[in-house]
Amino acid sequence: MDNKGQSSDKEKKTKKKTVSLAIWTLLWVLSVALAAFGHELFWGSNNLINTLVILLNFGIGIGMIIANIKHLRELDEMLQKVHLESMGISLGLAVVGGISYSMLDATNVIPFDAEIAGVIVLIGLSYLVSLLINLRRYK
Repeated sequence: MDNKGQSSDKEKKTKKKTVSLAIWTLLWVLSVALAAFGHELFWGSNNLINTLVILLNFGIGIGMIIANIKHLRELDEMLQKVHLESMGISLGLAVVGGISYSMLDATNVIPFDAEIAGVIVLIGLSYLVSLLINLRRYK
């Protein structure tokens, strides 16, 4: 097989892993919505159903993590480096920002409760921005 055929196979494999990651991510987001709102919209305060849905969400989350790892392994070294740096920035900001946010709540500096949703938004936005900056930087 020539290099063109090998390259095409690699691209197909990468695309397949990307689609798999997208599906797992969508399923996870939907399961988060079900866990967050299902008790209000469908089954009420049934602890068994709530627990099962949260366990389902956790299991799908594990599947999404595995799909993410497989996707990253398919990327070339440069894209792996870009994602690794972006993930490092996001993790650092999540820890530092999350702890600061929690301390603002604990010391009553902010007039509302610190919610995990704020940290999740910080993680998502910091990963997206750092990924875009890193992709541009390594172009």
